[in-house]
Amino acid sequence: MPAEPATAPVRNTRPPTAQAALGVGVIVEDGRGRILLGRHHSGTWELPGGKVDATHESIAAAAVRELREETGLVVGEASVDVIAMVHDVIGGINRISMAAVVRLTSGDPEVTEPHLISAWRWTAPEELPDPLFDPSAQILAVWRPDLGITHPPAHTLRIAECGRIGPTV
Repeated sequence: MPAEPATAPVRNTRPPTAQAALGVGVIVEDGRGRILLGRHHSGTWELPGGKVDATHESIAAAAVRELREETGLVVGEASVDVIAMVHDVIGGINRISMAAVVRLTSGDPEVTEPHLISAWRWTAPEELPDPLFDPSAQILAVWRPDLGITHPPAHTLRIAECGRIGPTV
């Protein structure tokens, strides 16, 4: 009697239960070395940014989209440098914020979401207003550790220029 063909194992295609939120914070630098911060109605100052869409959107594409949606500023994906990943836990959810940098030569930000942001302001990094939105503070601290920005504890991974990811101290 011939041997029965082996049956292939059933692939588990069920996704794991969500326990993370992925976002991007965009450090927008102007030609004078200032960065763009928005005054949230809660009273905090924050970088442009937000969640990465669950539609196979890249980090750079999310940065471009969020910047356009929140400020009206338009940049191309090639102008976005993703420099680090910041990871903390809030309310049992792993919050992963990607830090991106965009350098602008011109453009004036507009308040396009007045229900969230009351004003955009160009600020010298050495003169950051208080209080900063926690994820923005974490991203800015990774970008410029020399500024001594206080923020909630977070794990960080710097993204090296050659494209490799490595831990930071």
